[in-house]
Amino acid sequence: MQNLFPTCLLATVAAVTGVAMSPAAGAAECNKLVVSADSDYAPLHWYDGKRLTGASIEIATRALTALDIPFEVRYVGPFHRVLSEAESGEVAMIASLKNTPERQQYLAFTSVPLFSNPIAVFVARGRRFPFAGWKDLVGKRGAITLGNQFGGGFDDFMRDNLTIETAQKVYMNFTKLDSGRIDYLITGYYSGVIYLNQSGQTDRFMPLRPFVSETDNYLALSKASPCVKYLPRINAQLELMQKRGELRAVLQSFETDLRIDPAAADDKPRPR
Repeated sequence: MQNLFPTCLLATVAAVTGVAMSPAAGAAECNKLVVSADSDYAPLHWYDGKRLTGASIEIATRALTALDIPFEVRYVGPFHRVLSEAESGEVAMIASLKNTPERQQYLAFTSVPLFSNPIAVFVARGRRFPFAGWKDLVGKRGAITLGNQFGGGFDDFMRDNLTIETAQKVYMNFTKLDSGRIDYLITGYYSGVIYLNQSGQTDRFMPLRPFVSETDNYLALSKASPCVKYLPRINAQLELMQKRGELRAVLQSFETDLRIDPAAADDKPRPR
């Protein structure tokens, strides 16, 4: 009878959450839910030198606190390392990221989106080129931050048609762009604009329109972590927070960090 218990537990959790847990996750206890995030993606999430902060982190910790789920917000390094540790179950929650088929292999996403997160092409002002859509990037040299995915079908197009290199941090790609090593870089519109404003480089680089994608960011739980069992409760809490306008209020509390040019003031993130 003891041998049947882990199997029964896995089946019960899968039926309730719609997520297939790994045997290791089903056999372990969720004593503390470890939350991490991309450390270079303000205003949604970033590392300020002492801790991870931002709107995504604030929403995740408020939801976990309301549910009385023990947690730890942990900085683990560049985003590709966050994804790797989530795949292994060392990180139980990522706050927040795009829901893509590749990530669905090891992450269970919440049903409630947090933010609309537009993705933009950034270029050097002196080397801008006509851009009306994805096809205008073909034949040019581009770059992304390692681990980034963008949703909306763009990831497949990028893999099949574009010449892309990666770097661990967005500033590294702006350095490449400045030297002419690449023709463009792709990153979150708001995080890119914030970086340029804070580094005093708005006169050297600019985002192009239209956005390459404009899909939502979600919280996600590792399928290899026993904490994935909390997904239904977290979904319910996010729904409650959304209905009472708390998601919007949290994002607005971080809007002072945006520092977006007045001409772009109507392009603020659209909270849910």
